[in-house]
Amino acid sequence: MEKSMHPIVQLARKAVEAYVEKKEVIKPEKLTPEMQEQAGVFISLKKYGQLRGCIGTFEPTQPNIAEEIVRNAISSATFDPRFPPVHANELSELEYSVDVLTPPEVVKSEADLDPKKYGLIVKSGYRRGLLLPDLEGIDDVATQLSICRQKAHIGPTEPVELYRFMVKRYR
Repeated sequence: MEKSMHPIVQLARKAVEAYVEKKEVIKPEKLTPEMQEQAGVFISLKKYGQLRGCIGTFEPTQPNIAEEIVRNAISSATFDPRFPPVHANELSELEYSVDVLTPPEVVKSEADLDPKKYGLIVKSGYRRGLLLPDLEGIDDVATQLSICRQKAHIGPTEPVELYRFMVKRYR
């Protein structure tokens, strides 16, 4: 494991490797102060610069960020419906990104959005779509909003509730 890798990213990698290789769900030990808090967490996996899996939680579902990371890292590697499960022979080729989310806040107007600074959640009834901030190729609010609507299967003219959040990104 790379010495320069942040402990949060190391935990995500360790969780994926243990699960893919041995079907083990690791129990996080030696939690850093930031891992002891609660927050929604997204884990993104890339292989050769291309997305290989991305799963996360809008809001906390586990007792702490460390357990949220373990759960979402395993899900990202094995349960993202867009991709087949990660195989052991791919593990050395994966790059990890961990986004720890701030609590979502209601947005009154699209003028309060900025796709470089804020992630976006759109909601209509039970349907919700989320897009992380500062993603390559997402440079304006209209694009961010359109992708969120598509992800949630919400039509372009359906009324939606908007929420924004920030992330602390670890790589």
